Amino acid sequence: MRTYYLRTQFLLPLLMIPLLAACAPKGTTSMGRVKDAPPSVAVTTDLANGSGEIMGSATLTQEPDGVRVNATILGLPAGSYAIHLHAVGKCEGPDFKTAGGHFNPMMKQHGSLNPAGEHAGDLPNLVVGADRRGALTALRPGLRLVDGPMPLIDADGAAVVVHAAPDDYKTDPAGNAGARIACGVLAFGKPA
Repeated sequence: MRTYYLRTQFLLPLLMIPLLAACAPKGTTSMGRVKDAPPSVAVTTDLANGSGEIMGSATLTQEPDGVRVNATILGLPAGSYAIHLHAVGKCEGPDFKTAGGHFNPMMKQHGSLNPAGEHAGDLPNLVVGADRRGALTALRPGLRLVDGPMPLIDADGAAVVVHAAPDDYKTDPAGNAGARIACGVLAFGKPA
């Protein structure tokens, strides 16, 4: 009798699996994925100035069509500021040159207005209002955070860098954007 009870104890949950699967919304698979779409991946970093003070943050989210960048910054004078994705996940102040150049796996020139461009790490300017608050929301088509042949976040990570001037969208290598004034490391599984 006891053997019969143990068998039904393990058999009943197995019989429930097809019933639960039938209840799932059509077109989805496990872990919230939409069928045939990559899983959603997101990474957030603080943006710090050369003295290490946190000025804002950036969140990058992998979507089916590319990577969405949401960035906010506080304390800068009103105006436009270049913001780029850089190839190395290292932000040593005060100049942040350790972040390397723009993420550019296709070896193009800088800027959406450059006929030989643009870098995969090029983004629209971040706009700061009179209240000294700035924000950017942009989709970088085709970019992948962690999958595909040329992911942004590889073994040495990547970085988000804010520059002192606006990007002119055409001058190689960085759009005449001036000094690097804030930086944040993008990486998984290691301290930022």
